[in-house]
Amino acid sequence: MFLAIILILIGLAILIFGAEFLVRGASSLAKKWGISPLVIGLTIVAFGTSAPELIVNLFSAFRGSPDLAIGNVIGSNISNILIILGVASLIYPLSVKSSTVFKEIPFALLAAVLVFILGNDKLIDGFDYSVMGKIDGLVLLSFFAIFMFYIVSLAKNSKNTEAVKTYSYFLSILMTFGGLAALVLGGKLLVDNAIILARLAGLSESLIGLTIVAVGTSLPELVTSIVAAIHKQDDIAVGNIVGSNIFNVFFILGTTATIFPLPFNNAINFDVLFSIAVTGLLFLTMFVGSKKKLDRWQGALFVLIYVFYVIYLINRG
Repeated sequence: MFLAIILILIGLAILIFGAEFLVRGASSLAKKWGISPLVIGLTIVAFGTSAPELIVNLFSAFRGSPDLAIGNVIGSNISNILIILGVASLIYPLSVKSSTVFKEIPFALLAAVLVFILGNDKLIDGFDYSVMGKIDGLVLLSFFAIFMFYIVSLAKNSKNTEAVKTYSYFLSILMTFGGLAALVLGGKLLVDNAIILARLAGLSESLIGLTIVAVGTSLPELVTSIVAAIHKQDDIAVGNIVGSNIFNVFFILGTTATIFPLPFNNAINFDVLFSIAVTGLLFLTMFVGSKKKLDRWQGALFVLIYVFYVIYLINRG
């Protein structure tokens, strides 16, 4: 068990460094090709920080562990809001743009609702089983295409002049593909040993996915949002999380379900509904206290809710 824990931590470290190299290399290439820095941030950087979740999901599905794959996405989205935004707003109260409040957060809420609808064939259609199949995956990817169209349109109307560090073409390509290789290696280490740990400890793969793997694969978002909060870059701190949650469901879960149909365990419905409630709570906090702002007391409330949620998961087993 101790070896499995060590290998999980090594896998997480490799994932984080892999995502960092991928983002830096791909951003450098995009800058050299004349792509807008804002588009880089909304697409390549968003992909980079969500890449650990994608790799973990693909390995989980390939290894026949759908509970780990679905739990990873749902758990990441919950921890993104409650832990990452909670901690970031404790550091510095976060102001939120109107477009984020009225467009992006509702889009993230729609993503969570669609997971519940598409995954519950047994509950909604009365089938003998529930599965997120290829059609469900394509539906999610279609919504992702709509979201991408939205952010590219947003980028065209933006005057953002954010600087992106560039490297030589050779180094940029080396960092990009080296980062991808690290993601594959780290993802395999993490998934294989998370499954071993779950079996040795008598824990469900769903629990491991919702907690250890979910928080671990969210570390790139955590670092990004904390640094943004310290530098009082509210848009980056909040947009990073909301965008990541949309990306996780529509692109990552959509891609995984399209390649590997995922049997949907109805026991995870509580967690899916909880992710819907958490996203709805984020929306409501924009109108309570300081308008369009996440205050410190609200961040503390988010962290407290997550603590109780983890206690519930552990007791549930």
